[in-house]
Amino acid sequence: MPPRNLPRWLPILLLLVLVPAVGCGKKSTGPKTIAQQLAEARAIESPEAKARALVRIARRQLKSSDKAGAGKTLAEARGLIKPDADPAVAGQRLVEIADLYAKSDARPVARESLKQGIEMAGRVTDPIAKIRILADAATVSGAKTGGLGDAKAAREALDSATAAAEGVEERFKVQAFAAIAVALAKVGQNADATKLADRLEEMARGQEDPRAKAEALAAAANVRAEGGDKAKAATLLAEADAAATAISKPENKAYGLLAVAGAFLANGDAAAAVRLLKTAEKEAAKIADPEGQKNALEKVRLMLAEADRKK
Repeated sequence: MPPRNLPRWLPILLLLVLVPAVGCGKKSTGPKTIAQQLAEARAIESPEAKARALVRIARRQLKSSDKAGAGKTLAEARGLIKPDADPAVAGQRLVEIADLYAKSDARPVARESLKQGIEMAGRVTDPIAKIRILADAATVSGAKTGGLGDAKAAREALDSATAAAEGVEERFKVQAFAAIAVALAKVGQNADATKLADRLEEMARGQEDPRAKAEALAAAANVRAEGGDKAKAATLLAEADAAATAISKPENKAYGLLAVAGAFLANGDAAAAVRLLKTAEKEAAKIADPEGQKNALEKVRLMLAEADRKK
């Protein structure tokens, strides 16, 4: 039995001594500074991985309106890309670098990076990878806002992409033409984009593969949205959403949902895009191949940040 007449404050004192304060011994971890991120990136051994990390940091610098800092980081990343690098990886990275240079109003160096990226694409043996690089390059070339506004260069890149798409195996044609259709719409080539969207809708109806079906419908919806037909885009998006949700393999599901989310964004529905992208992020995290997982997560999180800003 405890002794009587203990001071009233003693039990409270004992409680404070015996029960450690919440969070004691833990250091608060805030977001890393740009300087810390740069130090970590420069410690990476692989030139390709280092370049990718630097591009990611440059994107953050540009978002915070540090154009000068972004320019220096991009120059460092570009210097890591050698002529004998894997053209599929290096070509895509150079186009990303060109895109960020264009967004920071450094047009001459953006054109140089874009030219290098397109030259790299010419050496890519995988036709889908080649088409995606060319379609992205066309978007950077032709976009009037945040791009170079060069319709001629955009048309040339898209013509090259279309020529490559015609020779693609039938089962991959949807992926090929979907990338081209979205790029056509983004650079204002509405007549050609609409024709290709019609073709993609037809292709989608005969697809048994849910990813191919989702990507075809998403691309068609994206084109309709860019052209101002929001109602038609919404109808196609409902079908695309259902097709993407039915995909079972994590990698295919992540990319299918990514395509549909992009079309939702084009149609002004950021909330729906965020919903799909959160699921896509979970699916991307399940991808067994570490490099594939990293690439998918990067793409999903980049679009998720854009969608969150537009909500």
